[in-house]
Amino acid sequence: MDKKEGLRKLLAGTFFIMGIILIVVVVMVIGVEKGFTQPKLQATVLFKRVEGLAVGAPIRLSGVNVGTVAKIDFLDEKIDGRGVQVTLSLLRRYKKQLGKSTNFSIKTEGLLGGKLIEISSDEYGPYLDLERPVIGQDPLDVQDMVDIFNKTAQASFKAAQAMEDVMKELQRVSNTSKRLMNRLEQKLLEGNLFRIF
Repeated sequence: MDKKEGLRKLLAGTFFIMGIILIVVVVMVIGVEKGFTQPKLQATVLFKRVEGLAVGAPIRLSGVNVGTVAKIDFLDEKIDGRGVQVTLSLLRRYKKQLGKSTNFSIKTEGLLGGKLIEISSDEYGPYLDLERPVIGQDPLDVQDMVDIFNKTAQASFKAAQAMEDVMKELQRVSNTSKRLMNRLEQKLLEGNLFRIF
């Protein structure tokens, strides 16, 4: 019995160690695939507001995942009206493409999806120094759209009122001109258009 019990313990220990090794290998493979073990560089982007952007959100350059959001924090003093600092953890292998980046903006993934940072680039633009903070484009908020539609509606209403006033004035001028033309026609028919007395 002691030999069987010892063999069972040996097999159980072996399976346990193999399971741990398998888990570590799987985690390492997933980590390499997701870029956890790849060298990274840090960049800072400043926003007025981040509208639901969370740590761990993806960062995309031309649709390619190039990193994740590492940290979101407030600035002690605003810079160019921006008070929120977002630290990006970017894969170093994309440094050349990121250097030509011109626009960092917060987008919504899909219709109801989570937030992400979309980076657009310009091949012919100046090289961007990622060591210095970059000014990002703030997301368009639903309230901002409502305000824009409201202002547009008010401007359209004022323009319609102005057009109505112009049309009334044109109608008045037309009526006055018509009366004047009728008087001239009447005087011409009576033959006393040029008579003074």
